[in-house]
Amino acid sequence: MIDFHYWPTPNGWKISIMLEECGLPYRMVPVNIGAGDQFRPEFLAISPNNRMPAIVDHDAPEGPVPVFESGAILLHLAARSGRFLPRDAKGHKECLEWLFWQVGNLGPMAGQLSHFVNYAQGEHEYSRTRYANEYHRCLGVLERRLAGRDYILDDYSIADMASFPWVLISKPLGQPLDEFPAVAAWRQRIKARPAVQRGIDLGKALRRGAPPTEAERRILFGQRARQG
Repeated sequence: MIDFHYWPTPNGWKISIMLEECGLPYRMVPVNIGAGDQFRPEFLAISPNNRMPAIVDHDAPEGPVPVFESGAILLHLAARSGRFLPRDAKGHKECLEWLFWQVGNLGPMAGQLSHFVNYAQGEHEYSRTRYANEYHRCLGVLERRLAGRDYILDDYSIADMASFPWVLISKPLGQPLDEFPAVAAWRQRIKARPAVQRGIDLGKALRRGAPPTEAERRILFGQRARQG
């Protein structure tokens, strides 16, 4: 059994999709980021960066194993299931490249853009433009990669699962995909997968329906290094 410490966000969706695709048994453990659950000692013992997603794999041969950071979790689950990670040297190398491209480029740029679209509306126009341009640039990188192919690699893989949630939210981020037809077709292709639909719907009732309160904003955005 895998304990999946989760709150419905694009980073979390990567892992919920992978768990559904693999068919590995798991249970969702909600971590309410607006209430500060991510700073509780029991969660920090699993995820020292106080971010989600995180898992505890209770079926690992060496005993329960905690894993934090979405890219590391995807690699762990691919190794556990023997699926969605190419075994040939070239395919393995390319999968790692595109996985790390997502965690270092597409995800952070989309995440920062989401902050200025959803939480700092009308503020810091330079910052919003900066991240909108970087998100647009990343979509262009993905468009070139997907030209003439169905998936980022030869077959559907964790590289697709990692990037898909950040493209799924392109419209709410103010970026239609008209300029990126290959990305739009890829998005629709993946969105149609039943396991992807189940992964996106996981914890749907937990999604925020209203702007954060001032107390929640301080928890979400006011954190600095903690001592002790």
